[in-house]
Amino acid sequence: MSDVQLDPRVPAGPIQEKWDQHKFDMKLVAPHNRRRFKVIVVGTGLAGGAAAATLGELGYDVHAFTFHDSPRRAHSIAAQGGINAAKNYKGDGDSIYRLFYDTVKGGDFRAREANVYRLAQVSVDIIDQCVAQGVPFAREYGGLLDNRSFGGSQVSRTFYARGQTGQQLLLGAYQALAQQIGKGAVTTHPRTEMLDVVVKDGRAVGIVTRNLHTGAIESHSAHAVVLATGGYGNVFYLSTNAKACNVTAAWRAHKKGALFANPCFTQIHPTCIPASDDFQSKLTLMSESLRNDGRVWIPEKMDDTRAPADIPEAERDYLLERRYPAFGNLVPRDIASRAIKLEVDAGRGVGPLKNGVYLDFGASVDRLGGDVIRARYDNLFEMYERITDENPYGQPMRIYPAVHYTMGGLWVDYELQTNVPGLFCAGEANFSDHGANRLGASALMQGLSDGYFVLPYTVPNYLAPLLGEAVVPTDDRAFVEAERSVRQQTERFLSIGGTKTVDHFHRELGRIMWDNCGMARSEASLEKAISEIPALEEEFWKDLRVLGSAEDLNQGLEKAGRVADFFELGLLMCKDALHREESCGGHFRLEHQTEEGEARRNDDDFAYAAAWGWTGKGQEPALHKEPLEFEHVHLAQRSYK
Repeated sequence: MSDVQLDPRVPAGPIQEKWDQHKFDMKLVAPHNRRRFKVIVVGTGLAGGAAAATLGELGYDVHAFTFHDSPRRAHSIAAQGGINAAKNYKGDGDSIYRLFYDTVKGGDFRAREANVYRLAQVSVDIIDQCVAQGVPFAREYGGLLDNRSFGGSQVSRTFYARGQTGQQLLLGAYQALAQQIGKGAVTTHPRTEMLDVVVKDGRAVGIVTRNLHTGAIESHSAHAVVLATGGYGNVFYLSTNAKACNVTAAWRAHKKGALFANPCFTQIHPTCIPASDDFQSKLTLMSESLRNDGRVWIPEKMDDTRAPADIPEAERDYLLERRYPAFGNLVPRDIASRAIKLEVDAGRGVGPLKNGVYLDFGASVDRLGGDVIRARYDNLFEMYERITDENPYGQPMRIYPAVHYTMGGLWVDYELQTNVPGLFCAGEANFSDHGANRLGASALMQGLSDGYFVLPYTVPNYLAPLLGEAVVPTDDRAFVEAERSVRQQTERFLSIGGTKTVDHFHRELGRIMWDNCGMARSEASLEKAISEIPALEEEFWKDLRVLGSAEDLNQGLEKAGRVADFFELGLLMCKDALHREESCGGHFRLEHQTEEGEARRNDDDFAYAAAWGWTGKGQEPALHKEPLEFEHVHLAQRSYK
């Protein structure tokens, strides 16, 4: 990996003109030649579904892979609260530049400026695209699209469809994809999991998959491969992610040469339902949009056993409003999460396990009326009541931070191409747009930006010089060796014959990760994790028990591969966090904080993206640095007070 050159390929010129000029400068593929190119898209969420639909509509031969039974089952449906766009419909001072500024600042100055500006620039087109598709965004009485606020912003720029925005946007992308499937431009491969990237002569030429129903190991060749497979939050076991979410596609690409950037930048979301026992397998997210009208508080009196309605205003501590008066309950997620954790750690939590704080809508119901609150959040309130058997119209919700989103991912350049030519990465699977902390309502924005408006330009730019070249045949040695490796690992899982389940090891790994590399990290805790993870992994390979066979549906086998990848990723996350001697965004080192308990960055030594290269099992990863330059948003200590 010593010869890796990190070239972000950011175009020259004013930041406002970079993308438009670059679109003109990029190579094109004529319509009659597009059908000669085969493109594989792995993942059918917002980024992958939008990319497959758009590339298919342009005329490319697209093959879309998903391990779900339908593309519309992708985890993008779980993004509830909204999607940002710099439309300034409220006339409250928003602009493309302000969205750009808020995103760089919210990410604690650890993102590439050019990518973030393009994201803000493209955001205005996303809304028009989705409205044209029929996405039922909320509207004001006069029929205009409505907006609400989200954390890290003092303007209203978030478009929403009640509390199910991700689902509605995914349905819009899915109908566009379904149209191209019907026309024969896109071929879908459902219930198919990618288990390896095939690299020949230094470039990506295809993938190896396993059919989850039949167990068949198959190779698929293409001129370019796009990974849009989501984040890796499930390395912590307990998270807001669906249980099937994993890092396997990105990690297998990493082991084939793709750099993995900033893995320690993981996001803790403040608005989740607290765990109710030690046996839960996942956590449930309550949308950040609730912080528009909900107020976070705890009783001032320690161990106050009164019902929340019996505690008068004078005896309530509205902790976010007290600590951050300018932004109040809408401070960014990392800041809100740490503030809540501090109070719960001090013994001031509420609920049966004293592991939460209140999110109270009483004042908003009194001010706006129950009908307005129902129109905005009723499905979220209903979901909360079904899970907790508590009615949030009559008493406050209880919330606590939980692992939600990952800002790290495969390193990509300005064109969303990894350092492996022909291998692109989009959405949460790449590292590009959010720095050390993602602002709320920006995940949907990035996924659709990458899929609808970036990859349809940058993938053809890569393909154009390959005109006339055939795809590498799947009987080529590169494919044969990749298939052999996949089969060997599958057989290894089934042959161990130990005594413990995959979930046992996953839960233990998650405990190590959360305790030592979770919401707060320290040199001691990270070194502890770095010593414990390999020991647990060794036990995994000796005492794992996977029942069944490889020739049919076997979810234990599926999980085994994913957890094996989580072990290696978890170790890299801890090493990345240990090397970064600073606090920034979602990466909070206890040794690096201000007197007020806020994150203290080290811009002199760590204003870079840390891109790690795989050097072999048991070997130290190779660190490559992409310096981050801030010409438009000047480095400063973040303040939301």
